[in-house]
Amino acid sequence: MEPILQIKHLTHTYGIGTPFQRSAVEDVSFDVREGEFLGIIGHTGSGKSTLIQHLNGLLRPTSGQVLLAGKDIWAEPKKIRDVRFRVGLVFQYPEYQLFEETVYKDIAFGPTNMGRTGAELDRCVREAARLVGIRDDQLDKSPFELSGGQKRRVALAGVLAMEPDVLILDEPTAGLDPAGRENLMANIRDYHRNKQKTILLVSHSMDEIARNADRILVLKGSHILMSGAPGEVFARGAELLAAGLDVPQITRIAMALKARGLPIDPAVYTVEALERQLLALRKGGAAC
Repeated sequence: MEPILQIKHLTHTYGIGTPFQRSAVEDVSFDVREGEFLGIIGHTGSGKSTLIQHLNGLLRPTSGQVLLAGKDIWAEPKKIRDVRFRVGLVFQYPEYQLFEETVYKDIAFGPTNMGRTGAELDRCVREAARLVGIRDDQLDKSPFELSGGQKRRVALAGVLAMEPDVLILDEPTAGLDPAGRENLMANIRDYHRNKQKTILLVSHSMDEIARNADRILVLKGSHILMSGAPGEVFARGAELLAAGLDVPQITRIAMALKARGLPIDPAVYTVEALERQLLALRKGGAAC
């Protein structure tokens, strides 16, 4: 099956021809499979935000291509708006972009611009609201009466209401308290499981990425440092730490136990996996 997104030798250079010229993304290539949950991690300045803004045409490559379902998204520049309906991008702190009188109208803004009206529009709005935990009785409220976490859900629902093929989330839990972070991520996991849509999650939190992603892309200095399944990436924990990046807390514990001589696989990234290894050791068996 053809990947839903293909990024081919993508480079984006700011300030071309000036003393401030720099490439935020340089010769980056990777595919995203349909239905995949891809985590993207990296330092501030590693190129994450620049990269994801190319995936729905907010930025145009200096060189290289972005293909959506096999077609270059810039093949017909006049149709780039359609790409943005198919690849939904939720920016960091999206609640700052709320502006309508009611929650309903804010969620309806995107699908209305797509030309949806009447019963079809109402279905999109109410289904998106339910997906993120917004109750029907909240739809007539002003979004500015809601808590920070609820506003974040409204902004996410506004993108989900457009029913995109690909959902890109840029630090969706930034600034939320632990309960708010977990509640929002639970909504996102439910959406992924129920809708089988492709999700790209950008996060500074290795634990958040480890708990949710099928595959991880690690950026460093405008390039891809490594990619693979969580176990493959966190097996290179020492390399991640040497590069100034982090690893999940459980991986840190496993690495520390191995350094003390225990036969522990340091690639673990969940409490359950480390527990299984420790129980196996306690019973006198090999770590698994």
